[in-house]
Amino acid sequence: MAQHGFIHDKLDLKMLELYLLARAAGPVDPETLTDLVRRHEGVNYFEFTEATAELVKTGHLLQTDQGYVITDKGRSNSAACESSLPYSVRRRCAQDLAPVNAALRRNAQVRGEKRINADGSITARMTLDDDSGNLLTIELICPSEAQAERLIAGFRDRPEQVYNDVLEALSSGGEGDRA
Repeated sequence: MAQHGFIHDKLDLKMLELYLLARAAGPVDPETLTDLVRRHEGVNYFEFTEATAELVKTGHLLQTDQGYVITDKGRSNSAACESSLPYSVRRRCAQDLAPVNAALRRNAQVRGEKRINADGSITARMTLDDDSGNLLTIELICPSEAQAERLIAGFRDRPEQVYNDVLEALSSGGEGDRA
């Protein structure tokens, strides 16, 4: 039976993975990478996982806590082979990566972390950046890790609203500002 699509063997899978990761805005978690690759016809899940493991073993990819990242070696090999990818595959990759890259960029600009203080309290630190740098950093003392996690989650869900509310609160004239 004839195989349809671009993917015919493990080398095609590796080229596709390198091409995708070379254009990703940051580390791509394993589930997202699987989804991006499996959208192409001819992809066998088991061959895909094997190809990914081989790319890590040969130093083309790094697997970090945040996900897969392409190395300089992988980027170089991807650039050398990308012209052999059909235009339709490259176009599809660009379409599929657009929302992933938007989410990766947003996650890089909206951060939250908790720090345990000497007195046992927790500091929730939340940061909002844009392309030119830091817009807002808020540090709040919390009595528990659970509260710090809730604050950080709320900030991540709506950082623009928090930013706008802080600006409004600081910009509006209070009762003591009558002139």
